[in-house]
Amino acid sequence: MSNPGAAQTAPQPAPMTGGALAITALTLAMGTFMQVLDSTIANVSLPTIAGNLGTSTNQGTWVITAFAVANGIGVPLTGWLMGRYGVVRTFVFSVLAFTAASFLCGIAWDLPSLIFFRVLQGGVSGPMIPGSQALLISIFAANKRATALGIWSITTLVAPICGPILGGYISDNYHWGWIFLINVPVGLFVSYLCWQALKTRETPTRKLPIDTVGLGLLIVWVGALQVMLDTGKELDWFASTQIVVLSIVAVVGFIAFLIWELTEEHPIVDLSLFKHRNFWLGTLVFCLGYAVFFANTLLLPLWLQTQVGYTATWAGLVAAPTGAIAVMLTPFTARMMSRVDARIIATVAFVAFAVSYFMRSGFTAQTDFFHFVLPLLVQGIAMATFFLAMITILLDGVPPQRIPSASGLSNFARITAGGFAASVVTTLWDRREALHQSRMADHATIFSPWLRGAVDNLHRLGLPELGAQASIARTMVGQAYLLAADDIFYASGWICLVLIGMVWMCHKAKSGGGAPVAAD
Repeated sequence: MSNPGAAQTAPQPAPMTGGALAITALTLAMGTFMQVLDSTIANVSLPTIAGNLGTSTNQGTWVITAFAVANGIGVPLTGWLMGRYGVVRTFVFSVLAFTAASFLCGIAWDLPSLIFFRVLQGGVSGPMIPGSQALLISIFAANKRATALGIWSITTLVAPICGPILGGYISDNYHWGWIFLINVPVGLFVSYLCWQALKTRETPTRKLPIDTVGLGLLIVWVGALQVMLDTGKELDWFASTQIVVLSIVAVVGFIAFLIWELTEEHPIVDLSLFKHRNFWLGTLVFCLGYAVFFANTLLLPLWLQTQVGYTATWAGLVAAPTGAIAVMLTPFTARMMSRVDARIIATVAFVAFAVSYFMRSGFTAQTDFFHFVLPLLVQGIAMATFFLAMITILLDGVPPQRIPSASGLSNFARITAGGFAASVVTTLWDRREALHQSRMADHATIFSPWLRGAVDNLHRLGLPELGAQASIARTMVGQAYLLAADDIFYASGWICLVLIGMVWMCHKAKSGGGAPVAAD
């Protein structure tokens, strides 16, 4: 992850003012909004997409994981691309490529084609978030950069609110492809206006070496591991030769990647950053915390739609309060970061996460909409504090010239961890459901008085014998999935409490009054 900024000796263009500044800032914010929106908009649409494409919901999770992992792999290239071609060109091309990939996703004809196009969409979108942030900072005067970062931060928080609601509404009322096709006019608008406004403000470029071997090894081991996690459940894990081969490829590829990156003069991923205690420990906590959050963000709407009977729209409305609370609280958190130890802020985040998950672990078959929303309100507190606190902790002690590289590496690890977590949680959910269903089946034989009584009651209501039994079996399956979800929520709460202890193993850190780069 090269630092293009190190080579930029030319004087910086004067800040923008007036209407040009407002329009350009809004356009850049729209670019960020579009990319973040696409990381969440498909979550509530998975059952609809899977149903329309004639596949299972479990296979449909590839739509989420493919984008996340490809986006994570694309992030390390951002520094090299910006140094070689300039920030403006890189950002505009990334937006155009993302727009084209979104169009292809919208017209996908089957699951394999959609997954391929999502990989393409995630890969080309790597420079969009860091590019929009860098350009926003560059067009504001130095004393107004807090405003620029505030616009950028609020955009990244508003998008997750709109994603589930918009995705749910489109899936319920239109063809699911429109969740991707809506990017097309926005992407064309953003790329045109940004190029017109910023083409004269291009950053200096230089010929930079690129670590093609390191990039290739990164794609191999991350890709092999993700495919293994996504297909393991259907192939019975290590009973399958394919899973064994993928595991070997992932392990060998990872070891080769480590050796190469530690000896390469211009590594695609600067592993020497892990010499800093706060960086390696903070990145580990950042990844684990985000993985738990991302897994639960996927699990809740999936459970609500497949087992509780919620539509995609209502599942999106359940998730919306998280972002609303985060938007309101983030400005206060940003002001506190320069005065309060970031470990305290991180502790608040993990306590809020834990409380939210423990509240969810009490869900029952009678839980109503209001009680589904309450834990998400608490999670909003965590969202307003988690990202700022963890980025501040992990960047503490990193030399200023290496912060872009460190930020890119931590975000690559976070995004990839989220993709892995999405695969793991769906497998775990099914495994726990099977366990609970088998336990209930032990007490549901034809000789069980309660089962015989239930069948008789349903029979008196007009259901035939087999229909009554099928109804009870369906209720048991739904209850088993409920208990499995509660188990995951409960375990997630305890993981967050353990992560608090790891946070306090880091050194004391404060932001110094500025928001860290790429703290998305």
